[in-house]
Amino acid sequence: MSMVRFQQGPLTRRPHPADKPAVVIHPTGTTVSFGELDIRANQLAHFLRQSGVVPGDTIALLMENNEHVHAVMWAARRSGLYYTLVNIHLTAGEIGYIVADSGAKAIISSAALRHLCEQLPAYLSPSELPAIALLADDDLLGWRRYPDCVAGVRTEAVDGGVDGQLLQYSAGSTGRPKGIRRPLPPPGHATMTTPVFEALGVDAESVYLSPAPLYHTAPAMWTMCAQAAGATTVVMQRFDPVEVLECIERHGVTHAQFVPTMFVRMLRLPQPVRDQFDLSTLRRVVHASAPCPPDIKRQMIQWWGPIIDEYYGSSEGAGISFIRAEEWLRRPGSVGKPLVGQPHILDTHGRELPPGQVGEIHFDGGYPFEYLNDPAKTAASRSPQGWATVGDVGFVDEEGYLYLTDRKNHMIISGGVNIYPQETENALLSHPLVVDAAVFGIPDEDLGQTVMAVVELADASRADEGTARELLIWLGERLARHKCPRRLVFEERLPRTDAGKLNKQPLVAKYGASSQAV
Repeated sequence: MSMVRFQQGPLTRRPHPADKPAVVIHPTGTTVSFGELDIRANQLAHFLRQSGVVPGDTIALLMENNEHVHAVMWAARRSGLYYTLVNIHLTAGEIGYIVADSGAKAIISSAALRHLCEQLPAYLSPSELPAIALLADDDLLGWRRYPDCVAGVRTEAVDGGVDGQLLQYSAGSTGRPKGIRRPLPPPGHATMTTPVFEALGVDAESVYLSPAPLYHTAPAMWTMCAQAAGATTVVMQRFDPVEVLECIERHGVTHAQFVPTMFVRMLRLPQPVRDQFDLSTLRRVVHASAPCPPDIKRQMIQWWGPIIDEYYGSSEGAGISFIRAEEWLRRPGSVGKPLVGQPHILDTHGRELPPGQVGEIHFDGGYPFEYLNDPAKTAASRSPQGWATVGDVGFVDEEGYLYLTDRKNHMIISGGVNIYPQETENALLSHPLVVDAAVFGIPDEDLGQTVMAVVELADASRADEGTARELLIWLGERLARHKCPRRLVFEERLPRTDAGKLNKQPLVAKYGASSQAV
C-alpha cells in the first residue's frame, strides 16, 4: 500500500460542482455525487458521535463494493475513528475474531452480507458485540437500518478535531490476521495525498479506476485520495478482464491501479477482443501488491504504451519505492527508488549487506506502526538498528534501485541451496498457456525439500501430461536445474486473494502431505 497523508474537512482540496460524480459503480452505473457523498458522510459521522462513539474508538466495515463504502470511511475519518475493513470472503468466525480483536464499537454492513451478519452473535461474547450494528439497506433483527439512523440528522461537517485512521488487518495466510495500527495524526497536521499519486499526476480532471475490492488497503485509501483531489472514482463490483477494458472506454478512465495477475488475465484475451476497445484516455496506470513477471510487464507496455508504473510498499507503511515505466525498461525487475523511507538489506545476523547481495529488506524513516495486541510481532519486525521489515527479500544495486527476490517465508531450501520460487513462477507465467502459477517446497527425505509447481492454464482442457512436459522443458531452457520443479500439476484455480496475493498455504498442505502428489 502507498501510505497517505490526510486532511480533515471537505472531500476535496479544490472547488468542484456538487453534482460531479464522486463514485461510479461499474457495471450497474450507480452514481454518488460529491454533494451526496458529503451529506452521507456528515450524517453518519454525527450519528456515531451522538451514539457515544468517540475519537480513538474503532468501527468495523463489512461490505462488498457498493455505493455506501466511501460514505462510511469518510464518516470515520471525520469522526476521528479507527475503521477496519473486513474481508467479505471470511467465515463468520473469522469476522468475529477481527471484530473482537479490534474492539469495534460499531459494525456497518449491507443486505448482500446478511447471511454473515446473522451468524456473528454466535462468535462474539456479549462484551464483544458492538453496541451499534447498522445495515445500509436491509432489515435484520438486532440491526438498525442506516436510513432510519440518519433521518433528520445534521448534514454539515462535524466539529474539528483529530482525523481518523485505517486499522488494516493482514491477510492471515500464515496464521490469524493481525491489526496494523498507526497513531492518529495530530489535529491540523494531516493532508490527504499520497506521494505515488503525486508522481502519477492524479488531479480533479482525472477518472480513477479501482478494479479490486475496497476492503483491501490500497483500493480503499487510493480511491479516497482520488476523491480528495476532486477526481471521479470508478469502482468495479468485481474484476473481469473484458469488463476492465469496457470500463476504461465507457468512463474515459485516465488512471488506474492493477495487480499483476490482472495483467496476465487481460493478456490472455484473444487479440480480436483486446483490439475492439479504445483505451486512449489512459494517462498512467500503476501496479503493486505482488511482483510482476518482467515478460508480462513488457507485453503490457507494448499494448498500452510506456505508461505502466510500479510501486512497492506494504499495509504497514514501512517504506515505499516507485519506478516509472521508462525507467523500468532500462532496469527490468526493479521496483524503483524510495519515496518514503530508506531501504537497508540485512543478513540473517542483522548485518547490513553491500549492493547486489540478497537479504531481508528493512526500511528506516517509514511510517510508524504496530501490530495490534501483539507486541512480540511488533518487536520481531524491527532490526537491532530499529529499522522495520515486513519479511520481503531483495537487494539494492549500486545506483540505489531496489529489487525484490521473494518473501522470506517462501524460500525453499533444497540440498542446502536457497531457492526463491518467484523466479520460477515468473518463467511459468511468461508461457502463453499459463494464467497463474505457484511454486513451493515440499518435504523430501534426501534433500529436505524439493520444488513443486502448481499451474492454472488459460484453457483447462489442455491440462494433461503433454502440457506438463512442455512447461518443464520451457523452464529447463530458462533456469538452472535446481530451480526447476521435480513435478508439475494443474489446478482449475489457484488460491489468490482479490488483492492479487497468492496464498500458498492450502497448496502446501495439499501436496506436501503426500509424496504421491510430487
